[in-house]
Amino acid sequence: MLGFYWACFIGGVLFALITIIFGDILGNFLDGFFDFLSMDHLDFLQPVVLVGGITILGGSGIMLYRYTDLAPLSVAVISLTLSVFISVIVYFSYVKPMKNSENSTGYSMKDLVGKIGEVTVPIPVGGYGEVVIKGGLGLTNQIAANMDQTEIPAGTRVVVGEIKEGVVYVFLFE
Repeated sequence: MLGFYWACFIGGVLFALITIIFGDILGNFLDGFFDFLSMDHLDFLQPVVLVGGITILGGSGIMLYRYTDLAPLSVAVISLTLSVFISVIVYFSYVKPMKNSENSTGYSMKDLVGKIGEVTVPIPVGGYGEVVIKGGLGLTNQIAANMDQTEIPAGTRVVVGEIKEGVVYVFLFE
């Protein structure tokens, strides 16, 4: 049984070292090769959780087997319980928060339709001005034209009605 614990522990440590040293190279090399094994919907099966649990199983098994007088079955149960417990802690304290924190500053022009903005450069009748709109995680300046064919002064709040050829067409926000 001690051999099994050592195999788990050494395998986990080697996996960690290989991913730290060669992680990006291997990730790019094998990109798309194992898509059929994709488990993106099963967050708790992330490598950091699984391999971490296996490493904890091996390490705790070695320590309990060598330094206690517990029966081999007791050592196995305690090691397995400890590895599951620590894997759950790793999942809820690291993996899940990291997944939820993935944000992008990118946005699509289509996402701006219906957004409220403020005119920064007056929009003349039949001409173009500029509006500031919250898009993505920040503010974006866009070339704007008026849908109602009336002049819109700077500082006026407007709503984006449509987008044509990269120009946002706005109307007054009431």
